[in-house]
Amino acid sequence: MNDGKAQWPSPTIPGWRLIISTAGRFWAFRATPFPAKARQAGAEPDLDADTFAEIQAAVERQEEIARRAADAQGAES
Repeated sequence: MNDGKAQWPSPTIPGWRLIISTAGRFWAFRATPFPAKARQAGAEPDLDADTFAEIQAAVERQEEIARRAADAQGAES
């Protein structure tokens, strides 16, 4: 039986949980916490945006902050 509502595949970003509000706004939450150094460097584990492309870009920025923090920590060792 069909309720008449279209079923669309949900967009995904590996390592992040996505929620799409009824208003069409995207929210992303990192599945595992960022390490302390990444958080201190400014990595945000929860984001929001108007489009999937914007949320993808925002997630990539946060992951880049975390990578740089990890690289800096590795250079200090």
